[in-house]
Amino acid sequence: MTREELLSRISINPDVCFGRPCIRGHRVWVSLILDLLAGGTNPRDLLDQYPGIEEADILACIAYGAEMSRERFVDLPLAS
Repeated sequence: MTREELLSRISINPDVCFGRPCIRGHRVWVSLILDLLAGGTNPRDLLDQYPGIEEADILACIAYGAEMSRERFVDLPLAS
């Protein structure tokens, strides 16, 4: 799947989930999926916990996070 195809699986609608990026057709926030992955949740477990989403949706969330990291900086402590 291309980057554009993955990103097309993410929707932002001011009338849905307060305008937060969600998996298209679902009310599952991209940030929730990324937080769960970062916390060690296995992608297979996410698919079980959120019926209806697909593996490509998880990859789309990761792709969206990568895109956002190019646009925004997060203050992190300097390595010593």
